[in-house]
Amino acid sequence: MVNTIKDFLVMAMGTLLFAMSITLLSMPNQLAEGGVAGLSLLLYYGLNLSPALVTFIVNGILLAIGYRFLPRRMVMLSLVNIPLLSLFIFLTEGLGSPINDPLLAAIFAGIFTGAGFGLIFRARSSMGGTSIIARMLNFRFGFDLTATNFILDLMIVLSGVFIIGPVYTMYTIIALFIGKKATDFVLEGVNTRRAVNIVSNKAPEIAEEVVQKMTASATVFKGHGIYTQQERNVMYIIVPTPQLFYLKKIVEKIDANAFIVVHHVREVSGGTYVKRKRIQKRINSNYSV
Repeated sequence: MVNTIKDFLVMAMGTLLFAMSITLLSMPNQLAEGGVAGLSLLLYYGLNLSPALVTFIVNGILLAIGYRFLPRRMVMLSLVNIPLLSLFIFLTEGLGSPINDPLLAAIFAGIFTGAGFGLIFRARSSMGGTSIIARMLNFRFGFDLTATNFILDLMIVLSGVFIIGPVYTMYTIIALFIGKKATDFVLEGVNTRRAVNIVSNKAPEIAEEVVQKMTASATVFKGHGIYTQQERNVMYIIVPTPQLFYLKKIVEKIDANAFIVVHHVREVSGGTYVKRKRIQKRINSNYSV
């Protein structure tokens, strides 16, 4: 019950930030947006239709058509989120004023939108909209969810060229890019992590050095090179981004010819990583390599 209330409050805060991005920054400065919100803004600029009304009607229609293809939790949360977004847009509509610098408006619109979406995703909710269409197309024709959602949003944004012009459409694209980064920041936080694969016959020695000097844990397993037709040791490790430099220094010292691949990591849970993370909080952040 407590978690449900917490998720609702986080979702409501995220929805409010998204609504404020639309009404206080996008609407007064002729910026568009992706998804149903973007469609509502274009209709507002072209036909002077209320974004609050348009988002409510369009999202409601999409939900009514696509509810059979959606997870039950998404349907239930959308039933709350759709009217909540429209209410917040209605309450804040007309409160914004133009900013002399459109680029500044685009930057802060992206920050508000990204922060709002980040909180909504943290609450394990969604904004519905084009994601509903993407799920229907995925169910019916097997279309890729992410790619379909991106294409639908891109079509809406690019159609803004005919209403707000190419310059403000480009400002909108800047806002969307910043919004994506802001969403990642809210979801991942400051302490981002990297997953590293290291292919080296000296992987056990590297792992031992890492455990001793970085208080990190690593896994070493066997790999088979197709090109060389030889077996190699492969080390897999997850480290906070600031420690990546020190990890590379350790690898370079033990095996300068090691093959290293670095991946972005969104979430890590369970296993020895959590135990090591607790220990890392107690040690100094300066490492001697």
